[in-house]
Amino acid sequence: MSAPSTSINDIPGAALQMQRELQWFKEVESIAPPKVHATLNKDGLTPRELFTKNHKDMRKDGEQWMKDTATSCTVVGALIVTIMFAAVFTVPGGNNQNNGFPIFLNKKLFMVFIVSDALSLFSSSTSVLMFLGILTSRYAEEDFLESLPRKMIIGLSTLFFSIAAMMTAFSTALFLMLHEQSWIFKPVICLASIPITLFVLMQFPLLVAMAISTYGPSIFDRKMKRWF
Repeated sequence: MSAPSTSINDIPGAALQMQRELQWFKEVESIAPPKVHATLNKDGLTPRELFTKNHKDMRKDGEQWMKDTATSCTVVGALIVTIMFAAVFTVPGGNNQNNGFPIFLNKKLFMVFIVSDALSLFSSSTSVLMFLGILTSRYAEEDFLESLPRKMIIGLSTLFFSIAAMMTAFSTALFLMLHEQSWIFKPVICLASIPITLFVLMQFPLLVAMAISTYGPSIFDRKMKRWF
């Protein structure tokens, strides 16, 4: 049967609520005698069939929640990919007209810029691929148990890392071009931390909750003999 709404309201997102219901079902199934797994009720339904029937709406809500979240994050990730790809060909200081190499090639900060740009590009590309995997998923019940949450965890983690790397690349490029104008780049670099902070405040609690729910300890806080 579906859990009362009061017991799952504290769980963020319909997909995690569906995951929790599946975890309860799996835990009860693991301690129940095998002979009752296929027992029919008065309506001729097995426990699994009854679970599917009673959680049909929750599964649909979880699917919609996953799609909405993945779509929004895909747009952000694709935008970062575009920006970071273009930044490689418009390096700070420009290129030497004689040999085509960047003017700041021998500066350590320039290497920080290039590495941060590359890390942001690769991590955002990974993030986009993970979110596309979510959008193209079949959304079966079993997918909510680990497959979909794992993709969302990887997607959000790499998206967060790409934003941080992008801000690092931006700050480094600004310092290279305006190193003699500290009154300009210091406040701007401080402002560059605002997007990272906002993302952490909005998405990091969800990321932590999803990681704990997927890879944390069992929801049963006691040891029981399991049937195999």
